[in-house]
Amino acid sequence: MIQRREFDQNLEDLRQLLRQMGEHVEHALTDSITALQTFDADKAKKIVERDIILNQMEEQVMDLGSRLIVTQQPVAKDLRRIIVAFKISSDLERMGDLAIDIAKVTIRLEGQTLIKPLVDIPKMAELVVTMVQESLQSYLDENTDLAYKMAKDDDEVDHLYSQIIRDLYAHMVEHAGELQQAMLLTLVGRYIERIADHATNIGESAVYLVTGHRPDLNQ
Repeated sequence: MIQRREFDQNLEDLRQLLRQMGEHVEHALTDSITALQTFDADKAKKIVERDIILNQMEEQVMDLGSRLIVTQQPVAKDLRRIIVAFKISSDLERMGDLAIDIAKVTIRLEGQTLIKPLVDIPKMAELVVTMVQESLQSYLDENTDLAYKMAKDDDEVDHLYSQIIRDLYAHMVEHAGELQQAMLLTLVGRYIERIADHATNIGESAVYLVTGHRPDLNQ
């Protein structure tokens, strides 16, 4: 009984680590977009410096999960819980890297002014932050309905990304001298879109945890 209680506590520790990783990603994405909107290179540099925190948390997830597999030899859903934790931590770490990539765009554009007001990029980022929150909540609550609901938001993200690309390409045609910034802003849109894909991956992991089958929520 004591051994089971310890095992359950370790599983809860994994869940809390993933929750913390998710919160870190949310802040990194929100802060990176704020830094871009204000061209605050100093803020962007601080975001980059904080990346090590997310990496350390991912290592903690891997270490704890690996130790549980070796010492407890879990089966069935207990084993799925650990496998899912590994997968989600990997997705969250990649999300963090993409938020860092956005911050690095701001650093590269230091000293410039925006070629046009940012409208769709912040809107897209706000939607993706919600997706990150809901994907983690679907895992924590083992709520497959929330996972499927969250995945539908990805269609709106794709729509906004397409709009961003069209607008910036049109801007490049009319203002050839602003080509570099326009291209970098298209990359920001791509980074946000990729974060949404990873959120969808987490939703798939939540469904796998509950059902034992991994769906394709991108369809």
